[in-house]
Amino acid sequence: MNPETLTIKVDDRDSVTALLYRASKGKSVGTTLVLGHGAGADQLSGFMVMTAAGLTARGCDVLTFNFVYKEQGRGIPDPKARLESCYQAVIKTARTHRMLKKNRLVIGGKSMGGRIASQVAAVAPDGIAGLVFLGYPLHPPGRPDKMRDAHLKDIQAPMLFVQGARDAFGTAEEIRAVIKRLRLPASVYVIDGGDHSFRVPKSVGVPQPTIYEMIMDKVVEWARELAA
Repeated sequence: MNPETLTIKVDDRDSVTALLYRASKGKSVGTTLVLGHGAGADQLSGFMVMTAAGLTARGCDVLTFNFVYKEQGRGIPDPKARLESCYQAVIKTARTHRMLKKNRLVIGGKSMGGRIASQVAAVAPDGIAGLVFLGYPLHPPGRPDKMRDAHLKDIQAPMLFVQGARDAFGTAEEIRAVIKRLRLPASVYVIDGGDHSFRVPKSVGVPQPTIYEMIMDKVVEWARELAA
């Protein structure tokens, strides 16, 4: 699969690279899924490429991108406003691209990428049909007193949290508690034994590649339900 390379202008100073993975016409579910990467990786990480390709094979058009700091080869994430403005520029491209503009738009990402998507959806919800979080970073490891959930109550679109049962950034049970407390329009897909990267111990009895396949199956199943 050879994705199309796009250049997305963030502002007068900076642009970022994005990759568009197109679903075949016969399999398309009519959904564009924008995925932001995690804090320590970029869109070419093994997880991001695997996920984008797998979701595309299942019928989603997928748009990945680099945040500005990664595009420029820096390791420390940009400030909150800068991360959000980059994500908003990518959303604009997803809405206006000639091959995507008729699709439903779902946004999300891995860890930090999903968190930034949620912050954008909380303040600029227009046109967003749903959100997918691949390991939502609810709090820093070992710091449940530093919750990143206050803005979630402002999101109206349906949300899917794919969360490891032993995720140090927030277990699936912690996510469930937030959904209940804030009465969110959300569901949780639990990865039994999974950590923040969805890695599972051998005692779970499910091969690691199968875990990733199950996640991609679930995301596309959920995306199909949005159209029902």
